[in-house]
Parts: sequence; structure tokens; C-alpha cells
Amino acid sequence: MPPIPSSEITPEALFWNRRRFIQTALAGAALTLPGCAATSPVTTATPAPDAPAAPTAPAGAGKVTGTSDELGQPLTEFAAVTGYNNYYEFTTDKQAVAATAANFVASPWSVQVDGLVAKPRQFALEDILKLGNEERIYRLRCVEGWSMVIPWSGFSLNKLLALVEPTSAAKYVRFETLNDSSRMPGQKEPWYTWPYAEGLRLDEAMHDLTLIATGVYGNPLPAQNGAPLRLAVPWKYGFKSIKAIVRITLTDTQPTSLWMAAAPDEYGFYANVNPRVDHPRWSQADERRIGESGRRETLMFNGYDKQVASLYTGMDLRKFY
Repeated sequence: MPPIPSSEITPEALFWNRRRFIQTALAGAALTLPGCAATSPVTTATPAPDAPAAPTAPAGAGKVTGTSDELGQPLTEFAAVTGYNNYYEFTTDKQAVAATAANFVASPWSVQVDGLVAKPRQFALEDILKLGNEERIYRLRCVEGWSMVIPWSGFSLNKLLALVEPTSAAKYVRFETLNDSSRMPGQKEPWYTWPYAEGLRLDEAMHDLTLIATGVYGNPLPAQNGAPLRLAVPWKYGFKSIKAIVRITLTDTQPTSLWMAAAPDEYGFYANVNPRVDHPRWSQADERRIGESGRRETLMFNGYDKQVASLYTGMDLRKFY
């Protein structure tokens, strides 16, 4: 088995926090604790030798309209999309998320939308699903240096926000994941500030590309992909696309995300895909497309620069990471 890339390990700041926690616990009592380097980019579609194992696709999987994104890049296999996931609420093992989340029940479900809005409201999942079910094929670029091309289904977030009527004071949107360690065992771990929280600037949230995803590959979202509702913000690193959303709050204050709180020197609020701004511990110039061998060049704003670059006119994109 090839060595694990340095870009796919626990962030350094969290490693040291975890180590200090364990040392402190051991000092107090006898406890039993549970046990990117850049290369020449290639775009061949040769199956990678370490391609992840995944569950069998259910009936209907793969029944989508498109077969590639707007750049002509083919869809990532269903097995990889549903079998290789970052979802620390369940486990830090990417290839074990599907099995760990197999018994997660996402119904009934509701989402509270509140804050600086004229019409705060709690939406039942059934009402949210009525807002649309259009297919969107988006590239997903993980901050760790791997990527996929995924056929989501859902609707633009701005449709939901329009129903609550943001006030003129609203500048940001904060999102929050379900916080229930009885259903999400990873939340029992003390290394993170649960619940998972993320945020967007209001104009980013209102952009037509910002998707509330309710399905993948022509089926409802499975638990490991963020059922029943997740964000898909294709020009930002994948950790911005929060899963299992239960609350959306409009605010005049920039939200602090889980990753900003955990490692502020490594993860910023904007997290726009930018091949010219490296992560403190690895290059972001290229990426490993899951299902391919070799690496390919990373595109500015993940290839969505024509649609979103105007949102950041005048901003120093090195400073506002």
C-alpha cells in the first residue's frame, strides 16, 4: 500500500491539541483510551491503485442527465462519491464513513432559519424539498488535495433565503450541523468544537451556484454524503460545504467555523480554491482526482472564476484565505 499523503492526515494544530489532552488525562489517572508534494499534472483517467472500496450502488444510481461537467471532465464513479468521504461527525476514516453512518436516520427533519430576517421560520424537510430538484454537476476540491466531479440534485440556497426575507443588516449566513452524539458517534471526540458550523458572506450565499443539495447520482443523499441536506459551494474547498444542516442564521457578524476555531492558522473564513495560495503544510497547485492516476493542475476558484471572481473584486486573495 502506498504511503498516506501528508495532505490527508490530521491537521498539525489538532494533533498537538490531541496529544496534550491525552498526556493530561494520563497524568491524572490510569485511563484506557481507544485506540502534497507537487508532481507534474496529468489528466489521464487510469484507475488509481488505491481507489477506495465502496458500497454497492442502489437501484437508480447513475441515472443522471449529464455524464461530465461543463469542462468535459467525466463524473467520478458513484462508488467513490459514496465511499470516500470526510465526515468527522461519524469517523475520521474516509473509507469507513459509509459503514459508520449506515444506521443514521434523517427523518423526520427540520431546519430553523432565523436571525436578521423578517420572517424567521422552521421548515419541515418536506417543505424544503418542494423548492426544487435540479441536477448540478459540480467539481469538489478538498483542501487536502483530492477532488471529484459529482452530480448533485437540489436547489439554489437563495430560494430558501428569499422565503425568510433577509433584512438590510444581514451580512453573513451561519450554518449549523445536527449535534447528537447518539446518532453521530464522532461527536463524542473532544478535539473539535461541536456542532460543526460554517459560514458564507450573504452575497456568496445568494449566488446561484450555491446549492442546497438533497440528492446525489439521481438518488436522495445517503448519510455519508450529508443527508438529508448539505451545502455544495463549488468554488470553495469542500469543508465549507456543511452537511446535515439543522439551522441557518443570518447575522451581521462573520461566523467562526469549526475549522477556524480548531486551527486558525490553517483554515480561513473564505477558503476559496486558489492554486497560488498554499496551505501552510502543503501545496495547493495541483490535486489528485479520485479514480485517476497522477495529479492535475488546480484551477482558480476551482474553475468557476468567470461566475464568482467579481464577488472578490479589490480583495487580497492571499490575505483573505
